[in-house]
Amino acid sequence: MNTPEELSKETATTNLMQSLSTQKSRRSVLKVAVASAAGATLAGAGVFLSSKNSAHASSLSMEGPEDSIVQILSIAATAEQLAIAFYHEGIEHADKLNITGANLDYLIAAIIEEQIHRDFLVAAGGKPITDTFSFPKGEATFANLDKFVATLEQLEEAFIAAYLAAVKEFALYNQPGLAQIAAQIMGVEAEHRGLGRSISPNFPFANNFAFEPALVESVGDAVGYLQASGYLSPKKDNSYTYHRISTDNKNVIQRTPYTAPEDND
Repeated sequence: MNTPEELSKETATTNLMQSLSTQKSRRSVLKVAVASAAGATLAGAGVFLSSKNSAHASSLSMEGPEDSIVQILSIAATAEQLAIAFYHEGIEHADKLNITGANLDYLIAAIIEEQIHRDFLVAAGGKPITDTFSFPKGEATFANLDKFVATLEQLEEAFIAAYLAAVKEFALYNQPGLAQIAAQIMGVEAEHRGLGRSISPNFPFANNFAFEPALVESVGDAVGYLQASGYLSPKKDNSYTYHRISTDNKNVIQRTPYTAPEDND
């Protein structure tokens, strides 16, 4: 039986995600979801914004980006917490899944990288919307290798699509620096997908995409995609909470976005 605290988290998450999925007011509801963070997080995101580009962004028409920069950072940070919760369970159940050696190293590296991404996004101004999640196949996700890998594949494809959308939305804001960082994170998520598929012999051609599919039009649309897929509906016996993990591992490098210095050409 769930504790009152767990029930409270599940109810809060369910209510929030139900409201987020209401297409009639998707944009306004997302604003409500991060409203308490709006002022402070805009200041945090400002580290990447020039006054010139901010002015340009404010003049964009309604045909421009669908999400604010704060919303993009917040949704992305939430997705990273979902990823951490998933990889944590996979590592905890590695024996049952028969994941060992280099395959286990893939998961360990992935969870550290997701934590680094999450921390970067929060430092930039993102405020995660929830820290409690579900998985489409519940506990069975972590008892059967092919179910685990299929879930990994679906999650990483959603994350890749969300970051692709972020690249586009940041470009519409005339923020090439942010667009480049989103692409840098997206590249790592694509590595996770390929390496994750390689864990099971039943997923041939681990790196089987010539182009990563843009499954969503905007970062905000990724919320509805994840909810429809069964990741944002925690309930009894299918509730998994994000907990911060240590990133202390010297094998994971490039821990901050690297950009080649300008050559003044």
